[in-house]
Amino acid sequence: MENIQTSHTTAAPTSAGPLVGVKVLELGQLIAGPFAGKTLADFGAEIIKVESPEAGDPLRKWRLLKEGTSIWWQVQSRNKRSLALDLRSQEGQDIVRRLASEADVLIENFRPGAMEGWGLDPEDLLKANPGLIVLRVSGYGQTGPYKNRPGFGVVAEAMGGLRHLTGEPGRVPVRVGVSIGDTLAALHGVIGILLALHHKKNTGEGQIIDVALYEAVFNCMESLLPEYSAFNAIRGAAGSALPGIAPTNAYLCRDGGYALIAGNGDSIFRRLMIMIGRPDLAQDPSLANNDGRVARVQELDEVIGAWTIQRTVDEVLQALEDVSVPSGRIYTIEDIAKDPHYLARGMLESIELNDGSKVLVPGIVPKLSKTPGQRHRLAPSLGQDSETILKEVGLTDHQIQQLIERGVVKGTS
Repeated sequence: MENIQTSHTTAAPTSAGPLVGVKVLELGQLIAGPFAGKTLADFGAEIIKVESPEAGDPLRKWRLLKEGTSIWWQVQSRNKRSLALDLRSQEGQDIVRRLASEADVLIENFRPGAMEGWGLDPEDLLKANPGLIVLRVSGYGQTGPYKNRPGFGVVAEAMGGLRHLTGEPGRVPVRVGVSIGDTLAALHGVIGILLALHHKKNTGEGQIIDVALYEAVFNCMESLLPEYSAFNAIRGAAGSALPGIAPTNAYLCRDGGYALIAGNGDSIFRRLMIMIGRPDLAQDPSLANNDGRVARVQELDEVIGAWTIQRTVDEVLQALEDVSVPSGRIYTIEDIAKDPHYLARGMLESIELNDGSKVLVPGIVPKLSKTPGQRHRLAPSLGQDSETILKEVGLTDHQIQQLIERGVVKGTS
């Protein structure tokens, strides 16, 4: 870590952000709901994160811990305020209703029926605050025969069609190494919130957004369904290739590494073939278009592989860059942390934790020219903002202290 260059941002935002003034109440936990909240917070929204007073969001204890708290927490909960509140108590539910009456957006990713069981039915919250936008993220959605099933991202990835496509043919389908189903659902939820905010700006009306994890995955499955419908074709795992598009693959190089080469554009393919010394293939009319190349994909992969195996990854990539053929290496996180392009784009951000140590976290995307996202606050400790938030909604010091003593609220005092 000592030798890694980092890009720095100021602790205070240089712009207010496009979502400044948008008040968000985040009731979710773990990944999907909180990732949606994190994305909004990056661009100026005020996020009040409600957590259990006993242990808080379980993500605080996921993956690798530093000083007892997940280092992931600094990514997922930056720019948020923490209110440690027992949603199972009547007092806690009353406080949520009070917060929701003043909020623009409420995010929740509990199993369908949980909110209703706590007396927090979104329809009732909308009656009290007609402009409220409620994002509901769940495994299977709020309707349908599967709605009451517990749903995690890994299950949604399988049901959405992704898991069947990953790995090598004939072997156990592998999972993507991150919680991609949750993240895709979160991003679809953010899209829904932004659309709903636009509608609210024009009409004053709020609404409920229903995002199912499996549907978010399925929405990214490109041509799977129409190909099945039209041709009864069931696409399967294809390793490092992309069926129906050629040539594009990972090719073994002399030093044991792999070069990713995407030579599937018509003019790109011709440049690639000329560069590797096969002008005959570049000029072959049967290979002028993708469908012809797909019919001979094995031959093309062998030709390209025979060229790459004689060279190192660096040599291959330099040669391909010289003729504008899309290519790249397979990055580890160490590669990312040392990459000058990541640095130049502000994607390696060094933050100082409360104990004085420094850690790298991902920068903010997307990049906006006028109102860029900013990190202006570390992720909160559990209940760090409880007293402040409760005072903002009208509770007295005495009332807050009583709630803390009864375990309904966890604060810092």
